[in-house]
Amino acid sequence: MRKKIYYTALCLLGLLSLTKGQLLPNLGGQRAGISSLQFLKIGVGARGTAIGESMVAVANDVSALFWNPAGAVLAEQNGLMVSHSEWLVGLKHDFLGVTYHLTPADLIGLSMTTLRTDDIPVTTETQPFGTGAYYHYSDLAVGVTFSKKMTSQFNFGTTIKYVEETLDKVKIKTVLVDLGTYYATGFGSLRIGVAVSNFGPDVAPAGNAALLDGTVVNSFQSFSPPTLFKVGVAFEPLQTEQHRITTSVQLNHPNDNAENIRFGIEYEWNHWFFLRAGLKRTIGESWSIGGDQSSADDYSFGFGIVAPVTITTLGFDYSYTHYNLFDPVHRISCSMTF
Repeated sequence: MRKKIYYTALCLLGLLSLTKGQLLPNLGGQRAGISSLQFLKIGVGARGTAIGESMVAVANDVSALFWNPAGAVLAEQNGLMVSHSEWLVGLKHDFLGVTYHLTPADLIGLSMTTLRTDDIPVTTETQPFGTGAYYHYSDLAVGVTFSKKMTSQFNFGTTIKYVEETLDKVKIKTVLVDLGTYYATGFGSLRIGVAVSNFGPDVAPAGNAALLDGTVVNSFQSFSPPTLFKVGVAFEPLQTEQHRITTSVQLNHPNDNAENIRFGIEYEWNHWFFLRAGLKRTIGESWSIGGDQSSADDYSFGFGIVAPVTITTLGFDYSYTHYNLFDPVHRISCSMTF
């Protein structure tokens, strides 16, 4: 009982220390456009995006390398996952992650995330149909994760990642950190997840950009990375040998936008078939069932299949995310254990 009280207090103290002077004073306040490296906010894996990205207290597979590194060690086996989506306005988003258990209580993971375009023709005011030259835009994040079971109820995880963003000859480079905790309360299946993603120093592009009049610009304004604080709870209101329902609620506090709440639900049948759905709602805005014009994305759904094959287990997941001003985003992800 003392351990339960200690770790609950630890989670609450971490929450209060991170939110004091930030969360409550700015609750509902819009802070859009004040951070860089926006690709780091794009969710990975069709499972997590299908349940509305309400994953901080749910993630227990390879995708936890992105959502909450403390959850990665919950997987009993080593794993590999690849995820792909045709992102907004023709961008391609991909994720590759692998986890390996050093001991039953210690896990390391490697992950790589990319966002890129095809070659784009260079146009100017005087040559609107192209100059004959091409450029491209690309993002890259490579992370190393360590996840550990501190006790039978409390996990801790951290990710150190190298991040790079390239736009033609201008480039941003930096190193960021993710921190996460996971706590099983002991009250049924109730658990709490707390994570901070993309914590690090302000960054500014480096390189030379030539203007139309020939002026070369090599000094740029710096911006903070898209730091995100997440706290969530999850539990199973129904769990039998054949059926399981997992529900989750997560509060997000980004440094560059309004706070939002995400709701997720996952139904599992016979340990091999999954149905999922999720909602996102912005704090301070009027809420409604279905679409929500106050959010860029508002609802999602998807399904998953898991099949044992000889010495491994293969998984396939699909998700659909609705966007109000853009076409919907479809994601697929494939996974295996070893």
